[in-house]
Amino acid sequence: MPSYTITVATGHQWFAGTDDYIYLTLVGTERCSERTLLDKPLYNDFERGAVDSYDINVDEDLGEIELVKIEKKKYWVHDDWYCRYITVKMPSGDYIEFPCFRWLVDDKEVVLRDGRARLPQDDKTRVAKQHRHKELELRQKTYRWKEWHPGFPMSIDANRHKDLPRDIQFDSEKGVDFILNYSKAIENLYVNQFMHMFQSSWGDFSDFERIFVRIKNTISEYVMQHWKEDFMFGYQFLNGCNPIMIRKCTKLPEKFPVTHEMVKDCLEREMTLEEEVEAGNIFIADYEIMDGVPSNATDPCTLQYLAAPICLFYRNSQNKILPIAIQLGQTPGEDNPIFLPSDSQNDWVLAKIWVRSSDFHVHQTVTHLLRTHLISEVFGIALFRQLSAVHPAYKLLLPHIRFTIAINTKARKQLICECGLFDKANGTGGGGHVRLVQKAMKTFTYKSLCFPEAIKARGMGSQEDLPYYFYRDDGIKVWDAIKSFVTDVVNIYYHCDETVQEDEEIQAFVKDVCSFGMQDLDNCGFPKCLKTKDQLVEYLTVVIFTASAQHAAVNFGQLFLGMYPDEHFTEKPVKEAMETFRKKLTEISKFIKNRNEGKKLPYYYLSPDRIPNSVAV
Repeated sequence: MPSYTITVATGHQWFAGTDDYIYLTLVGTERCSERTLLDKPLYNDFERGAVDSYDINVDEDLGEIELVKIEKKKYWVHDDWYCRYITVKMPSGDYIEFPCFRWLVDDKEVVLRDGRARLPQDDKTRVAKQHRHKELELRQKTYRWKEWHPGFPMSIDANRHKDLPRDIQFDSEKGVDFILNYSKAIENLYVNQFMHMFQSSWGDFSDFERIFVRIKNTISEYVMQHWKEDFMFGYQFLNGCNPIMIRKCTKLPEKFPVTHEMVKDCLEREMTLEEEVEAGNIFIADYEIMDGVPSNATDPCTLQYLAAPICLFYRNSQNKILPIAIQLGQTPGEDNPIFLPSDSQNDWVLAKIWVRSSDFHVHQTVTHLLRTHLISEVFGIALFRQLSAVHPAYKLLLPHIRFTIAINTKARKQLICECGLFDKANGTGGGGHVRLVQKAMKTFTYKSLCFPEAIKARGMGSQEDLPYYFYRDDGIKVWDAIKSFVTDVVNIYYHCDETVQEDEEIQAFVKDVCSFGMQDLDNCGFPKCLKTKDQLVEYLTVVIFTASAQHAAVNFGQLFLGMYPDEHFTEKPVKEAMETFRKKLTEISKFIKNRNEGKKLPYYYLSPDRIPNSVAV
């Protein structure tokens, strides 16, 4: 009598175990096993972190095992169960692993394929094709698109975290609430003691130092000592939290009438301003997107203001980037003067503060929220709707969009909603932040997510001209490492360009992103189809880089790049590619660590050992 040994692994999360009835059925190419009860209530199987084994005896050989069906039936009250994986030992002694990494809720069943990744055209049997079709049909009913605000990328159709599918909810509400808990963050910085300062004008620059009294480390202390200096102001545009605003100035805009006479004392090469522009020594940051954005008026007792500044920078003989002219509005005139380093110290410092204020709003709302969180949610929803769990792209991308939809749902409920944190603590609250996203969407393109091309488009690619642009240097290294890993994986499953074209799921995935997630916006440039392996590699690299490295550079976070605790891939070639990827990331981390030694302003944001896998924070 043939015997199959079943090994079942329960998750390590809190409340992952269950006391409900668990049934299992093996579906083979020849026949199915009987529905077998694996555990009875109170038998202490399927506890948190447990690995339990069972024998199933059958009268005849089942053939090749195609599917494993798991059912959970209520004992007393519904008790959700998280299954990591199931391993089947065949009568021949061979082992087949069935990755799960899913929650079983209510009385529903979960049907698993073995861990080998397969393209849709690789499925040949009726059972496999039918399972794949039903899986995606159910997912498309579960993961639905919804417009949260006109002009935004589409989001998940769920108003609250608890309305989300259980598989994409946070494992612990407590953990995410700590991340989003405004009161706790305020308490940690002692800002409660200074809340009155936010309700009135500040009297002295030393007020800044009082607020940041709790931040004590070498870098922060150095910044506090030098924050008013021009070199620090310029350095932040290269390696601060929003290093994507500055670009090479190829022509002075008419709306910013800076003359040579104004800035000649700042220039070091005995060249005119126009000649410095032609030589590639002038850079610019233009916050035109802030023009017309309404300021926060939620508190009638507190007047708040916004600026739409333009800032001109000069690369001096030491290759430092220094500000040389600032205009706080987009329309020149007597009421909108150009501030210069030769002005009074307070006027110049205040002009730079206004620029930093605008940079803060663009960073939080556009660079961080839109260009990492919201677009990663678009990729995530499309992935769940269009890619089967056995698709190699699903297995590859899943760790990088893990919990992204959950954190964004929380944000829509607590942070960027009406009366949320943005309304309470930001100058763009009360609707300005919504307007910022809507404006940014009009110029948001797919190519702007391709890191090397985005750097090149801003004229910031020359390491010789800008030797201290570490965001660029480290970002290119990480991009290349991710792209190399993705290429290895793609080459395992796609033999030629025609294989990409014939993959109906990957084509549906990219079309869903463009046509629904980005609402088919004009000029967005998101592809609706992929024709070559190179295009597929680039697309998958964009998804991973945006959710991991780019988010780390503009936010900083937790679960690190290259670490895949949930083993969705079981094939040896992919595991070897993962190991190669990890080694490359380790080499990059060592390079960055060595480069930073002795620096007063080390740059670690894109060190792989500090890059989270996803935008879950």
